[in-house]
Amino acid sequence: MLFNTGEILETVKMIKQENFDIRTITLGINLRDCAHPDIEVLKENIYEKVTSTAENLVDTANKIEAKFGMPIVNKRISVTPISIVANACEETDYSSIAQTLDKAAKEVGVDFIGGFSALIHKGYTSGERNLLQSIPKALATTDRVCSSVNVASTKAGINMDAVLEMGQIIKETAEATAEDDGLGAAKLVTFCNVPEDNPFMAGAFHGTGEPEAVLNIGVSGPGVVKRALEEMPESSSFNELSDKIKRTAFKITRMGELVGDTASDMMDIPFGIVDLSLAPTPAVGDSVANILEEMGLESCGTHGTTAALALLNDAVKKGGSMASSSVGGLSGAFIPVSEDQGMIEATEVGSLSLEKLEAMTSVCSVGLDMIAVPGNTSAETLSAIISDEMAIGMINKKTTAVRIIPAPGKKVGEEVEFGGLLGTAPIMEVSDFSSDQFVNRGGRIPAPIQALTN
Repeated sequence: MLFNTGEILETVKMIKQENFDIRTITLGINLRDCAHPDIEVLKENIYEKVTSTAENLVDTANKIEAKFGMPIVNKRISVTPISIVANACEETDYSSIAQTLDKAAKEVGVDFIGGFSALIHKGYTSGERNLLQSIPKALATTDRVCSSVNVASTKAGINMDAVLEMGQIIKETAEATAEDDGLGAAKLVTFCNVPEDNPFMAGAFHGTGEPEAVLNIGVSGPGVVKRALEEMPESSSFNELSDKIKRTAFKITRMGELVGDTASDMMDIPFGIVDLSLAPTPAVGDSVANILEEMGLESCGTHGTTAALALLNDAVKKGGSMASSSVGGLSGAFIPVSEDQGMIEATEVGSLSLEKLEAMTSVCSVGLDMIAVPGNTSAETLSAIISDEMAIGMINKKTTAVRIIPAPGKKVGEEVEFGGLLGTAPIMEVSDFSSDQFVNRGGRIPAPIQALTN
């Protein structure tokens, strides 16, 4: 991949002035060959496989940072869903497996390890039931482990039994980490149409169709896009805005491709995909909400926000896909409330509500992300929120997800502070009306007619 002088200078500007970074380099590792009925042997196999495969990951990332002067914010690992790896295990409590993953992550120095996961959109295996029951304890007794559960897909419909169970699991996980404002729930995400090559946490896992090991890159760059739009006249048309975003996404994605190719050569591990999502941070000027406001909205969440986000997401995908033949993961724009200073401010002034966020998820990359709600929110209400989001993903053939934190002891008007990239979450209001009878019906919401199309 060749770069001319102009591109190099543009990249230096993006890094120094516009908060551009490589958000994550994520090493996916296959653990299926670690399976064993004895849980102690299984854990030994997992620890050995993870630490030996990832021993050079952090060092490689640091060398690439030094070589290109480009920040790589997170170094992460994703593994085969543990519900698959441990399915033949005689032990039913998988929390000690999570602790082994945590120990391995700390040994190799990565920030997070994902894959304490289950795929239950059509039903449960015994391993998946065991994993779900282990999630609260697993996330309460580890620091770096992330968990995800896929409960719906366009082909299968929505497993409402699983949705109901996830509401209770989220509630239990938050309560098990009450001393940290429910932090465990911030490491747990519920999916529809989950991708197998997503490098972002908390939803990353190493899919069954992936190779033995693979390197996936997640880029960022909301600040770069915002600065590009600031340079445009107020009279610019939507076509001109879209073109500017596409050109900017192209440049951002080329840098992700460069990092992926370089890391692949250095580690002799295949380069998988670039996830070109605009992933915000709590830093000022690094906000997706601010990009939407730059298009002409007084505050994110007002009328027109969904249309603006649709334009942004589409333009990012179009521009990024021209820069790489290996685009994957989620790819688009994230709207995590606690991780986006503009979203936090919009919530505080009242322009952004949970209902408006739900509408926005119909056109963004993921879904309701890093939403904090009152600690007394019922498990059934959490399940109902999940079911709405799963329906949006199922009908629209897109990935949607819910990462929601019922913050113990907190109420609307207060906030929780998680620190780092997880940021600060204002407590958002939820409806007082009950959905209990609906979510307790059981069974599956059938797959839509779209499932029959090729």
